[in-house]
Amino acid sequence: MAQSTGKKTTAKVPNATRRLRLGLGMMLALLLVVGGKLFMVQGLDIGGMAEAALNNRLTPIELPAERGSILDTNGTVLADSVIRYNVVVDQRVNTKTESFRRLDTVGEKEELVTVSRDKGIEELAAVLGQNPEDIKDALTGEKPYYIVAKDLKPDMEDRISKLQIPGIVTVGTSKRVYPNGSVAGGIVGFLQDGASGQAGLEQTQDEVLKGTPGKRLFEIGADGLRIPVGVDELTPAVNGKDIRLTLNSDLQYFAQQAIQSQSDKLSAEWGVIIVQDIKTGNIIAMADTNAPDPNDPGKVAAKDRGVRSVTAAYEPGSVEKMITAAAVIEEGKSSPLDHFTIPSSLVVDGQVFTDSFDHGTEERTLAGILGWSMNTGTVMAGSRLTKEQRHDWLQKFGIGEAPDIGLPAEAGGILTPADQWDGRQEYTVLFGQGVSQSTLQTVRAYQSIANGGVMLQPRLIDSYINPDGTEEKVPAKESRQVVSPETAKQVRDILESAVTEGQIKDAAIDGYRVGAKTGTSESPCDDGKSGYCGYTASMVGMAPMDDPRFIVEVVLQRPKGSIYGITNGPVFRSVMSQVLRTYNVPPSTGEPVRLPQYVK
Repeated sequence: MAQSTGKKTTAKVPNATRRLRLGLGMMLALLLVVGGKLFMVQGLDIGGMAEAALNNRLTPIELPAERGSILDTNGTVLADSVIRYNVVVDQRVNTKTESFRRLDTVGEKEELVTVSRDKGIEELAAVLGQNPEDIKDALTGEKPYYIVAKDLKPDMEDRISKLQIPGIVTVGTSKRVYPNGSVAGGIVGFLQDGASGQAGLEQTQDEVLKGTPGKRLFEIGADGLRIPVGVDELTPAVNGKDIRLTLNSDLQYFAQQAIQSQSDKLSAEWGVIIVQDIKTGNIIAMADTNAPDPNDPGKVAAKDRGVRSVTAAYEPGSVEKMITAAAVIEEGKSSPLDHFTIPSSLVVDGQVFTDSFDHGTEERTLAGILGWSMNTGTVMAGSRLTKEQRHDWLQKFGIGEAPDIGLPAEAGGILTPADQWDGRQEYTVLFGQGVSQSTLQTVRAYQSIANGGVMLQPRLIDSYINPDGTEEKVPAKESRQVVSPETAKQVRDILESAVTEGQIKDAAIDGYRVGAKTGTSESPCDDGKSGYCGYTASMVGMAPMDDPRFIVEVVLQRPKGSIYGITNGPVFRSVMSQVLRTYNVPPSTGEPVRLPQYVK
């Protein structure tokens, strides 16, 4: 039996085993490095690489907001928008796709299903109501952008989006329609390239009407296919606000027909009619000849696409004599029955003034001067005011001040400072020459007299209607007392007497008391040369005089024929009668005012 030597022996580890252990250690270390890096990239994403990759896969599609409608006072649609979609394909992506995956509802659950390209084409053809072979031809090729279908309604767009066919997107567009055509066409305006406002309220209210677009965001893989379980986010569009106007579209149509007929009859260059509610300042109608149809504005000349009631400033002529009468009465310089001895022609400071009719020396009242529209008598009465007073009273009645009703290019007119008037202008402004204003400025001045001396700023926009249906009333602008109620009443009596006793008898309406004033002025030539080319003829009146409710003004620019044979009385009478009927205004009950025109 062998004996132990007492020494401990150590077994030698083969070199192969040592090398194996070393390799395993190195692999574990490498895995730790790679795993850590993967954790840093995908878990912590310090460099934002995952986010950048996701952003590269995200494809946004803008969803257009629905443009707000423009409505008349009764809710009749004057301008409306419909959302339509175009189906667009990237043929390069679709052609190379044999099949694709999408989420479909199977039973009560959503599952990923594989769909062949041919099956997708058949489904798309069924939605569009087209031949599958035609759709296949449209989707096949190398074009990066090819329109497959146009003007699809939103429900069809939704069905097509759910098909998730590779390379196909839907592009939203907004289509503007104007159901009433040229009715208030210049006021409503139209769009440029179907997108932004070009004229009228479409231009000035563009920010209110257009709303805020939405967005649909989804993931597209490197192969150009939509990732079924990827990001699919929807930010809904916020539609624009509707705008409710003060216009009555039925009366607007009636007024447009009336002024167009009168203009055609007398071969005038243009004509306008304004109807205003005296108690509110609301514009009920504002009619222009040759009004554009916003569906096709190019059919009329560019000069006819605006609203001349607010853009065209001209010398108003004798309608301005109302302001002179109000000023001298308010200043205590005259009264309706004040006595004036009027010569056949009047010479003041070397300036000669005559009337539109021949007469000898006459004894007239102030009422008779206006009732027969005498320049001579108006200068005599107005000369009792200083130059500064004449200027200030024109300014108080809003001459030189644009009405600001929300339309483009509203004219403020021209009211030259009194210290710049020449020797003749200081008198001609008393009867509406040497000063210019728009038709709406004249209407505003008359509204203050009809309303007890209180001027209300004209209103065209009544309210804004939010997408949820809530309505925001546009507050009336600050009113101002121009003359006293007593002065306003005396001027109204003068205007009524011009119809009952003066030369404006064709403005009379059976059953209603009416007050009116005519105006005729020379129209400066448009070619920049000095001199005059024709006349501007107008008539403005109010009714019923026992409780004035409405003002109507009719204006014709450069009608053909003898100016002394031209009258807007029948047109005024027709439109005012229609307005009174529409609003069921009861007939007058009191006796009409008949101020004496002559001094006996």
